[in-house]
Amino acid sequence: MPGAGKSIIASVAESIGLKVIAMGDVIREEARRRGISESPESLGELMLALRREEGPEAIAKRCIEKLSDEVAIIEGIRSLEELDFFKSKAEVCLIAVHASPLTRFKRLLKRGRPDDPKNLEEFIIRDMREIRIGIGSVIALADIMFINEGTIEELVEKVRDFFRREFIEGKSNCSSQTQSY
Repeated sequence: MPGAGKSIIASVAESIGLKVIAMGDVIREEARRRGISESPESLGELMLALRREEGPEAIAKRCIEKLSDEVAIIEGIRSLEELDFFKSKAEVCLIAVHASPLTRFKRLLKRGRPDDPKNLEEFIIRDMREIRIGIGSVIALADIMFINEGTIEELVEKVRDFFRREFIEGKSNCSSQTQSY
């Protein structure tokens, strides 16, 4: 969900040399191309419009175009259709990060990105849009779950340890069983 810590996980992945593609960046790129403002409402409407115009995997297809055969992190899968699309193209380890709504709301207010909600009403509207798209189902199927109610440093440490085991030591936790951190 927005504000849970996806971009923190992505930044840790980048710091160890993994390629990261943020699905939200794909939508922001399209908004700039179309001359659409980057408000929460307009980006949400554009996300839904792209899915109506090009199918439920529209954003995933745009992300896959940016990939080669390397290991990569796709940040921001929001629907089962997107997840299934990625699984049809590559081996997938689904990582979710969870934080309570209050924690996420406070983070988004502090972050202040143009598409972040400015008040509780906008926050709830955004959350409900994400849930309608199917993000809850994606989170429920995660192979790895990071709980992020603490500091950024605590999440970074957990994620760094996970990536070290996965990619440096080669001790995969993803395919064997669901893990929580």
